[in-house]
Amino acid sequence: MSNKIDELNEKTRKAKEGGGKKRIEKQHEKGKLTARERIKFLLDEGSFEEMGMLVTHRSTNFGLEKQKFYGDGVVTGYGTINGRSVYVFSQDFTVMGGSLAESHAEKIVKIMDLSMKNGVPVIGLNDSGGARIQEGVVSLGGYADIFYRNTLASGVVPQLSAIMGPCAGGAVYSPALTDFITMVENTSYMFVTGPNVVKTVTHEEVTSEELGGASAHSTKSGVTHFTAPNEIAALDQIKKLLSYIPQNCEEPAPSLPYEVQDEKRPKLNDIVPDNPNQPYDIREVITGVADTDTFFEVHKDYAENIVVGFARIGGRSIGIVANQPAVLAGVLDIESSKKGARFVRFCDAFNIPLLVFEDVPGFLPGTDQEWNAIITNGAKLLYAFSEATVPRITVITRKAYGGAYDVMNSKHIGADMNYAWPTAEIAVMGAKGAAEIIFRNEIKNAADPEAKLKEKEAEYAELFANPYNAAQRGYVDEVIVPENTREKLIKAFKMLENKADNLPKKKHGNIPL
Repeated sequence: MSNKIDELNEKTRKAKEGGGKKRIEKQHEKGKLTARERIKFLLDEGSFEEMGMLVTHRSTNFGLEKQKFYGDGVVTGYGTINGRSVYVFSQDFTVMGGSLAESHAEKIVKIMDLSMKNGVPVIGLNDSGGARIQEGVVSLGGYADIFYRNTLASGVVPQLSAIMGPCAGGAVYSPALTDFITMVENTSYMFVTGPNVVKTVTHEEVTSEELGGASAHSTKSGVTHFTAPNEIAALDQIKKLLSYIPQNCEEPAPSLPYEVQDEKRPKLNDIVPDNPNQPYDIREVITGVADTDTFFEVHKDYAENIVVGFARIGGRSIGIVANQPAVLAGVLDIESSKKGARFVRFCDAFNIPLLVFEDVPGFLPGTDQEWNAIITNGAKLLYAFSEATVPRITVITRKAYGGAYDVMNSKHIGADMNYAWPTAEIAVMGAKGAAEIIFRNEIKNAADPEAKLKEKEAEYAELFANPYNAAQRGYVDEVIVPENTREKLIKAFKMLENKADNLPKKKHGNIPL
């Protein structure tokens, strides 16, 4: 028996070595952790249980039979994060560049299937050179098997991806199908085709970092939701993100114990400027309303004219969507609409109530927006809010103009509670533009057109640039003093905690993609 145990111990030792000491040293020289080190920092100490440690590939092409490593380039298993069960796979770049092939893919597919059966989040730590070319179509089939599971698991269990190294070709599509992506600055890359292929085909000279680094994807493309200065910080972000979301679509959003106290926040009274054209930072409103230090922003550096993220209010996890007057006056455009829609749909899929702060002058005009389909992209946000069945509350802090008023979780598209501050202006458009249209002839024929315009602008503003017409119609449930906002929200979310809302029976809707 001892010989058998010795044999097992030797195989286990070899599996834990990955690609060997030299390759591990190279990984460390690049400022990167190994696959197993990443799991160690991510999961609770001693909780990881590995699956498929002794799996090897079955290929004999191009001499692969002489290059067999236990685990086949990926470490898979389950464990806990702050006591909550998770499944995890961590690609090992020291083993054939973390390349994905048949056995490698089968290991990932196995834990994805288990995650769906057991209602447990799955976390992928990606560090792979792509498909294992020597295995040909088999490796491509392995990718497709994973993509299929990503799609089946979407909206069933949370799927989180961390890009810890190169992620090229087919390898980028699995993370793209997951709920959230984290990238590490200067050591992780995502692109469908790398710099060499780009140069050959388009003659563009571009570095990996410029083409698909963390900065490019967090600011330009919006592919990644979070960036981190190093791998430890990236893993910590995943832990924090997980604290706001449930295990699966059947569970309610996480809630921490909370005792109601004096919830007035007088500072909120002074945030919105007297001048309606002066910007302010909506994050001041968010942090003023949320539990202390709980706001966790998503997509912070992309489409900055809208702010989305998680927070807690009275201990409850909620999703926040807010127009940002400090950037482009808070208008909705193509990128902000997509960013908001994606976040709203995630929150709805996982029972996370939604809070909307509205200060929007409309949609961004111009040929660039129209020719790149602001109509379709703006409709994505409208569709996302309209189909959401979670508790939904809107607070109008200032402008709510035109179609954007409808889109930003108005009562008309199913919001449960709508509040407005006294500074709210709910109208088809701004007073100046409205006066120029309604009183065009009167202004044109006046002795002093400029003075007449100001007079009519003030007349329109008094009539419509306030929250009271909407309140009289019931479109706004209550006009509130800003300092009372937090108290109102705690009570309203409590009141809505057992909300049950069903959409008409259908296979699925056809969101305007």
